[in-house]
Amino acid sequence: MTDSDDLPVTAADIDIAAGVLVPYAVRTPLLSCPALDAVTGARVLLKPEMLQRTGSFKFRGAFNKMSSIPKAARGGGVVAFSSGNHAQGVAAAAQILDMRATIVMPADAPLSKRERTRGYGAEVVLYDRDREDREAIAREIAAARGATLVPPYDDPWVIAGQGTVGREIAEDLAGLGLAPDIVVAPVSGGGLIAGIAVAVKARFPQASIISAEPDAFDDHARSLAAGHREPHSAEGRTICDALMASIPGELTFAINRRLLARGVTASDAEIAQAVAFLFRELKLVAEPGGAVALAALLSGRLDARGKTVVIVLSGGNVDADLYARLIV
Repeated sequence: MTDSDDLPVTAADIDIAAGVLVPYAVRTPLLSCPALDAVTGARVLLKPEMLQRTGSFKFRGAFNKMSSIPKAARGGGVVAFSSGNHAQGVAAAAQILDMRATIVMPADAPLSKRERTRGYGAEVVLYDRDREDREAIAREIAAARGATLVPPYDDPWVIAGQGTVGREIAEDLAGLGLAPDIVVAPVSGGGLIAGIAVAVKARFPQASIISAEPDAFDDHARSLAAGHREPHSAEGRTICDALMASIPGELTFAINRRLLARGVTASDAEIAQAVAFLFRELKLVAEPGGAVALAALLSGRLDARGKTVVIVLSGGNVDADLYARLIV
């Protein structure tokens, strides 16, 4: 067992979050794909979080965080900032918990994500990603309304909720009599992989936990190599709209610098090929950011030959027109 008692989030915190989420979250399966094993020379298991409520893992952390808010403090509602997946997770959780939700979203976020966020009953406030500070806008709204801010990743309750992904992976692997050599997950702020690392290493301490990011948007890979938080140097955009955080979170990196082995990246073209592979071979709809870990494996940037590897597919919220171009 890995001792995580001195980390911001422990395996016990994730166990508690799992109990909170049982009535509401989907327990997503581990899927095998013979074609993927043949291509990579590895035993590959996929964790398809596009099958999760709201189409991504984000519901887990949002619901766990919001459930922790005392009922007497729920009247002011919640405020969040997100490019889309956290937005939908918070909006759906607020609908279940009968709370008001306001989400600060970039004006260039995929239309489907904006529409689905509003569809859960949330108010959407748009901002300019290049010129405005989304967190400052959200904090101002929260202060004016007496609302609770629900961060997208840098929060112990959020990290513990996301960690239930790793808890399920560990339980299902143990049930199959398998031990993972490698677990790879997409990374932006780092909340998902931080929670996964705590949960998986509690049961499989020898597993290598690896972050996956788009080329140039590699702040986690840089930070892990340097041993301290470093921003990426990317300019412009990536098709992975969900993976554009500029620097790892403080809490998340406090976990990740200790538990992660390293980071890998993939190009937009390689990520598009991974999205198409999932469509062809498994009939799974992945958004680009959700497929970056698989892209690193398929492209050969991550060599897993002869090993048991778990690839987390973090979400499937992608605009139909972009998806149609990616799977051709």
